[in-house]
Amino acid sequence: MSVLTDAQEIIRASVQAVLPGENVKKELRGYKLPTGKLFVVSVGKAAYTMAAAAKEILGNKIHRGIVITKYGHIRGELEGFECFEGGHPIPDENSFLATDRALRLTENLIKEDEVLFLLSGGASALFEKPMIQGKELQRITRRLLGSGADITEMNIVRKHLSCVKGGRFAQACMPAHVHSVILSDVVGSRLDSIGSGPTCEDQSTSDQTVKILKKYGIRIGHEAERALLRETPKELKNASYSVIGDVSLLCEAAASKCRELGYEVCILTDSLSCEAREAGAFLAAIARTHKKAEKSIAFIAGGETVVHLTGKGKGGRNQELALSAAEGISGLQGVCIFSIGSDGTDGPTEAAGGIVDAHTACRLKRAGIDIYKALKDNNAYDALQAAEGLVVTGPTGTNVNDVAVLLIKRRLEA
Repeated sequence: MSVLTDAQEIIRASVQAVLPGENVKKELRGYKLPTGKLFVVSVGKAAYTMAAAAKEILGNKIHRGIVITKYGHIRGELEGFECFEGGHPIPDENSFLATDRALRLTENLIKEDEVLFLLSGGASALFEKPMIQGKELQRITRRLLGSGADITEMNIVRKHLSCVKGGRFAQACMPAHVHSVILSDVVGSRLDSIGSGPTCEDQSTSDQTVKILKKYGIRIGHEAERALLRETPKELKNASYSVIGDVSLLCEAAASKCRELGYEVCILTDSLSCEAREAGAFLAAIARTHKKAEKSIAFIAGGETVVHLTGKGKGGRNQELALSAAEGISGLQGVCIFSIGSDGTDGPTEAAGGIVDAHTACRLKRAGIDIYKALKDNNAYDALQAAEGLVVTGPTGTNVNDVAVLLIKRRLEA
């Protein structure tokens, strides 16, 4: 088996191990039902998978339910549920309409009712009722995504411009109790940052929001300035939470498959948070240091990098990480580096991420593609496509951040 074949096996096994269905079922077995009605609201990229698992366990005990997920992620009708798809990473009109429907579904609840809130990554865009004009929110979101701000900073801003984020959805459900089952896509699993914390007491403040906007040079209008004066809930007596998965599980799953394939494993971190280009260059540097290793070695890094937009190309953080490593591992036989988003999508593309090996840089040179220029234009997608380096899995039904893996295989078949 070649190192690229190993990489494909590791990708498949890693994603399969973090599918949320079984963990949702495990969490809901023995779930104490309310004396009133049970409503299920499932939002995020894994919303359909999580709702289907809840339906399997709770069945007709669910009074009514709603699923709000990304385009292309609904896999059929789900009895008792209304299913909606919306925009990601930029919320769109369908995101707003679906969220309004969820608010109407859960209005006028009584104390005996309960809302089971199934939350996964992507909800910050998909679950949204803005306090400001939708187009203005979209503009601010685009600026944040291209600024180099990390996910926590972006979600602090989003929370303070939203009617449902930062604990406001749980507040809207009062006096009913809200129990959240959470699949984390945030490094460190900070509850009030996952999906921008619709059901969580919010630790952030309006002052922090102003500082973040100033830090990245993002101007807002008077309407948004007024919205920032409304502080998010700091205490919620009707909310409880369970986290059923995060990026550490993804890293362990990758590590397990690597060991099965004969690699010694080093998990570098499950808290990766830096520029994608820096992460790619770092992994390439590690490869050069260990190029003469006698044993096969795998280095694993999980988390979420950021991209600072300097061009108008096409790509995502995982593709940019992989492309950034191509030059550094050029000519290193038996070496490859891949980086993928566990949800199967990376940026506004159909690719989950990218993979490069000893030959990628040469392929790009023959195709007339300059790696530095491609990165400067944020055009990793076209470059990797030309080098047969895109990783395409399709929507996976889960979302627990990203994993990047450096493989050094001593049987030189790559």
